[in-house]
Amino acid sequence: MTTIADVAARAGVSKATASRALSGGGYVSTDTRERVRAAARELAYVAHSSATSLATGRSFSVGVIMPELERWFFAELLRGIQDALFGSGYDLVLYGIQEGSAERRRLFEQVLPRRRLDGIIAVGMQPSAHELRRLVQVGSPLVTIGAYGDDSSAVSIDDAAAARIATEHLIDLGHRDIVFLGARADAATHAYGDERRMDGYRAAMLAAGLESRIRHAPGAPTMPGGYEAGVRMLGDRQNRPTAFVGVCDEAAIGGIIAARRLGLSVPAEISVVGVDDHAHAEMFSLTTVRQHPRAQGMRAVELLHRRMTAPDADIERIVMPSELVVRSSTAAPR
Repeated sequence: MTTIADVAARAGVSKATASRALSGGGYVSTDTRERVRAAARELAYVAHSSATSLATGRSFSVGVIMPELERWFFAELLRGIQDALFGSGYDLVLYGIQEGSAERRRLFEQVLPRRRLDGIIAVGMQPSAHELRRLVQVGSPLVTIGAYGDDSSAVSIDDAAAARIATEHLIDLGHRDIVFLGARADAATHAYGDERRMDGYRAAMLAAGLESRIRHAPGAPTMPGGYEAGVRMLGDRQNRPTAFVGVCDEAAIGGIIAARRLGLSVPAEISVVGVDDHAHAEMFSLTTVRQHPRAQGMRAVELLHRRMTAPDADIERIVMPSELVVRSSTAAPR
């Protein structure tokens, strides 16, 4: 197995100089650094993570905390985070934890405090005050995606604006009986983005003088959740809406499937709009408000690098763009 001594001998420098050249710590001339790196490549040398950590005081590992791993949005975010971390020489330590689980409590109480992580990215979470305190106590720079904490830099879209745009699109087409489809009834406690999207829907309805028409069909923000909520709403002939605003594309697609199962035509009898531009949105001709989760993941890593370099720098908040994509799931009501 090739050692740092072998690299130093090949490059004609001391072990200490070779270590500084490869780790980036301490001064080494440009020519010497290139000579050492060339020797390392020739010998296929890979620094042992423990040794590098001892030499630099860094673990070169970033923890990523997500509530779910299966859904498209989180998978796309993870791709962006992973690409950016690997490109800058960092390992990714992934924690997939569900709301209210024993694993989540153990993560904040035991796992994170004992892990050496150079930074933490928390995705789509609504940490309690206690959990936020624990994150701060860990001492690692923190960046959040999809929710804002006072002590962390953050990346997000404007969730309220996205749902407002989706709702206004339906109102402009002439719809008045518009239901917000999906999201748990207690979203304010568990899902920051879902709560903000409901706020955007309500704001658009209020601005249009439709306060009395505001309705929420609660359900999981998934295709099965949107389907179940859609069947409940559309199965009531007396109170059937003319349009759905899905909390996300998955819920909206579930609503489309529910309408078709009940023999309703989309968009002639029920219009449907979502938020995300999911990978399946085009297949279902779904009108949606597009966001770019992979780009959000990459921007979060950029923020984290800046926090790791300058921990006392000002908190940064990046709001990523989103835009309406009109397809054929929406039309004027009959």
